[in-house]
Amino acid sequence: MSIVKIGDIAKDFDLSDQDEKEVRLSSFKGKRVLLSFHPLAWTKVCAEQMKSLEKNHDRFEKLNTVALGISVDTVPSKKAWAKELGIKNTRLLSDFWPHGKVAGLYGIFREKEGVSERANIIIDENSKVVFVKVYPISQFPDIKEIIKVLEDLEQQ
Repeated sequence: MSIVKIGDIAKDFDLSDQDEKEVRLSSFKGKRVLLSFHPLAWTKVCAEQMKSLEKNHDRFEKLNTVALGISVDTVPSKKAWAKELGIKNTRLLSDFWPHGKVAGLYGIFREKEGVSERANIIIDENSKVVFVKVYPISQFPDIKEIIKVLEDLEQQ
């Protein structure tokens, strides 16, 4: 499956968050959504990536954006990890079963390793993909770049 492209309509999905609450992408219509995929919880770069979402929660709200962290980890693992990291406002979604289905929908599932790529995908208020970036697995995504993209969208 090929990676999602700018201009594509985002594929809808529902996943459970760390509090076992269902999250449906289409329920955020009218808001922007940042899908922040990370390979695995409990790893250093992934932890920093999720903490950067939490740290910028208020800024995302001002930019009419909901940030969602997504990985193939189980809901109980996500719950424990969120507690460990002090994440209270950012929803961490479990793409555990069917394993990596949402990462697969967006063309970023690494079949061999059984995890997603490290990627940020921004979806606009009308469910259109407006930004896609896949990072090297070991690279921490630059949150300033994401904020800049969101601010630029505000100007349009």
